Amino acid sequence: MQAVLQFPDISPELFTISLFGMEFALRWYALAYIAGILIAWRLALAALRRPRLWRNDTTPMTAQQIEDLLTWIILGVILGGRLGFVLFYQPAYYLQNPIEILRVWQGGMAFHGGLLGVIAATWLFARRHCLPVLGMADLVAHTVPAGLLLGRLANFINAELWGRPSDLPWAVVFPGAAAQDCPGVIGLCARHPSQLYEAALEGLLLGGLLLWMVYRRGALRRPGLVSGLFFSGYGLARFLVEFFRQPDAQFTGPDNPLGLALHVSGYGLTMGQILSLPMIALGLWLINLARRGATP
Repeated sequence: MQAVLQFPDISPELFTISLFGMEFALRWYALAYIAGILIAWRLALAALRRPRLWRNDTTPMTAQQIEDLLTWIILGVILGGRLGFVLFYQPAYYLQNPIEILRVWQGGMAFHGGLLGVIAATWLFARRHCLPVLGMADLVAHTVPAGLLLGRLANFINAELWGRPSDLPWAVVFPGAAAQDCPGVIGLCARHPSQLYEAALEGLLLGGLLLWMVYRRGALRRPGLVSGLFFSGYGLARFLVEFFRQPDAQFTGPDNPLGLALHVSGYGLTMGQILSLPMIALGLWLINLARRGATP
């Protein structure tokens, strides 16, 4: 009999309260967002309090400005994440049901879209306040993995975004009919805990690397280097995990069980891999600029 791990009995809600006949719940996923933003803010402040970390011992912005930028970034995450999901994953459905776009509380956010929203918010804020774009980008980039770590752990607690069927010893039996829908599998269907793979790669490993580069290798003295490492590092991590992650339902079918969104000469890529390739290219470009001391 296959050795599998049963999904732990963890409620996706920390607690629920009733007020005026309505129920309000605090979910782990919401807590992950809040904690991730707070940790990112504290990491940014810590870097800004150390001018020696920056080129010419000059920080790209003040502590007050990072607090103002935080509001812009939150809006960028929400708007970009939602619009990214709509455009990248289900454009036909939302074209027919445009009012559904506004129902964010029903789920449907895309990391790549949220990242584009953060990039746009940071760039607009920098332009408005005449701040160095690459310096700000590096400041923001080195704080992001903390939120990614917490977000992926919340995905695991919510028993969502699980991986492909697996017979490995650490494969997990996730609850729900969708998770147990494994053609050809008799009995319990165990899957890769791909959320934990992403938490380890995008959160712990990438975050540790960026902090080491910032505080031990003087990476912030070369504008664009930290951003480049983040983009290329995340893109590579996501590209690799996509081999183990269950593809999005809208791309799967009898003729496409692997959920490939692009087929070329017998090979294919998932949507997550397609969206990660530009990130890797952008990251390598920024790293090259930083090494040459150039600015775009």
